[in-house]
Amino acid sequence: MADSYFIEDKFNPEDRFREALQQVEPGFWKKKPLAEMNKTEWELLCDGCGKCCLNKLEIKGKIRFTNVRCRFLDCQTCLCRIYPRRFEKMDDCRDIDLAAIREKPRWLPKTCAYWLLDNGYDLPAWHPLVSGSANSVHRAGMSLQNRRLISETGITDYENHIVDWPDL
Repeated sequence: MADSYFIEDKFNPEDRFREALQQVEPGFWKKKPLAEMNKTEWELLCDGCGKCCLNKLEIKGKIRFTNVRCRFLDCQTCLCRIYPRRFEKMDDCRDIDLAAIREKPRWLPKTCAYWLLDNGYDLPAWHPLVSGSANSVHRAGMSLQNRRLISETGITDYENHIVDWPDL
């Protein structure tokens, strides 16, 4: 059976964000290096933009993003529908760890909080940890929400789907 995957029930990103935020020290990202963060802090750094779930190509040593998304990306919430089981179901799903953040060429978007903090930048005003709302990334137009995306299912010509969005 093709695509016989269990899709997790939808959850409210705002509720998830508020619950997790209660478990961490305010401003933790300003005080701790990435390597010292616990799992909750690490997960809260993700702004929920969904950009890491875009398929990418390496062309002449440079990463090029496409508008082809992982089949499990929820285009409304910009979150993975199988997040707890993603590595079981997708062989090419990447874990965002320090090695991935520092990998060359850079395959994470330039707006990625992990990359920004690791390179000495502050989080932008629209980041949920700064704004206090999980939806601020969408309101600011910094997520994949409302962008023209296609599912990876059946796509073979990725080079015809390269995009040059300024936030990548």
